[in-house]
Amino acid sequence: MDILTSNDRVGEYPSSWYAATAKGPAPFPAAEGALACNVCVVGAGFTGLSAAVILADKGYDVILLDAHRVGFGASGRNGGQVGTGQRVEQDALEKMVGKETARELWDIGLESVQLVRDLIKTHDMDCGFVDGIIHADHRSRLVPENHSYAEKLRNEYGYDLIRSIDREEMRHLVGSPAYHGGTLDMGGGHTHPLRFAFGLAKLAAEKGVRIFERSKVTGLTEAEPAKVTTQNAEITADYVVLACNGYLGHLQGRVAARVMPINNFIAATEPMSEADAEALIRNNYAVADSKFVINYFRLSEDRRMLFGGGESYGYRFPKDIAGLVRKPMSEIYPQLKDIRIDYAWGGTLGITMNRMPHFERLRGNILSASGYSGHGVAMATLGGKIAAEAIAGQAEKFDLMANVPTPRFPGGAALRSPLLVLAMLWFSLRDKL
Repeated sequence: MDILTSNDRVGEYPSSWYAATAKGPAPFPAAEGALACNVCVVGAGFTGLSAAVILADKGYDVILLDAHRVGFGASGRNGGQVGTGQRVEQDALEKMVGKETARELWDIGLESVQLVRDLIKTHDMDCGFVDGIIHADHRSRLVPENHSYAEKLRNEYGYDLIRSIDREEMRHLVGSPAYHGGTLDMGGGHTHPLRFAFGLAKLAAEKGVRIFERSKVTGLTEAEPAKVTTQNAEITADYVVLACNGYLGHLQGRVAARVMPINNFIAATEPMSEADAEALIRNNYAVADSKFVINYFRLSEDRRMLFGGGESYGYRFPKDIAGLVRKPMSEIYPQLKDIRIDYAWGGTLGITMNRMPHFERLRGNILSASGYSGHGVAMATLGGKIAAEAIAGQAEKFDLMANVPTPRFPGGAALRSPLLVLAMLWFSLRDKL
């Protein structure tokens, strides 16, 4: 089954609230014939777009390929939450790689958020950035640990933008009985991800990047120079950046064994009154909870609830995405159980075994960055910049990320899906305990 077409029509954005409220660039042509460039970037999501922009700034001739459209995949479908740090908390990172490297990874995480902020502001991208993410604990036993972690960040990492929230304040900020406390991180925030992707695409085109859409990569010859083939073109490139994340398919087996595609789903309700919206989430913060099968939600600019939740196993999206998402949304907000849902869509992201991104230099001139595990708005954007810098000879950050161990899924790409089904069922049961 081809994950690029199993749930989507070629070149057509999903029927999402994002697609309905974003004006994209005119379609780019498909790649045809024999082409040559300094760098060929495969995948026009945040990683690929960012890499292309930075490489063009450095004077490289860049070709950017996408099987569908720019921002078509997870980059244009996600919850829009821009989180600080890494997907893995610092306590776990310190055990994984040591305190010194964990501190470097924390700093990279902060840099990723600042990069998103800077790109939006400097280039006047029409996607906005709203400060504040609430991390909400769905069990009372988790609150002390969450509060302790906030203190650790403040005391050991000098990060003073996070603070603890008790149950009373949580009920005030998030109009739901489901949460017992948590933290508020004002360093993170949320944005319109598809408009951000379109802003990056516009920037890349202005800098001379040759963008080709509807150009599915069918083969990669790992040599010097490398050859990238599509249905109708062959591109000869000095360097290749694989920025495919959950849509890699079978293009590169070593990466596929470590980065697995999974599906996630979002629903957008009908617009609400200002008072009703404020009663659900005050101050327009974003919210993500402590469940392993995470719920994440925020308000749109036209006061819809954008709620991400539910899970499915296998490549196919469920037929009733709205019904799937309504279930967890109604558990968090019983007052929304009968609200009209105007949009519901799915997307495919890439996860790793340890939830850290997977950076790999497959050979001297072929780099891959993916596996952001739901923490990709900021880290994928920085990932593209880091890959571009590595090609230009500044490889310290790429090597730092590449040295973080990302284990193979047991059984590699062949067995990862059935094993994940068992694991996710177990974690789903654990969330209910």
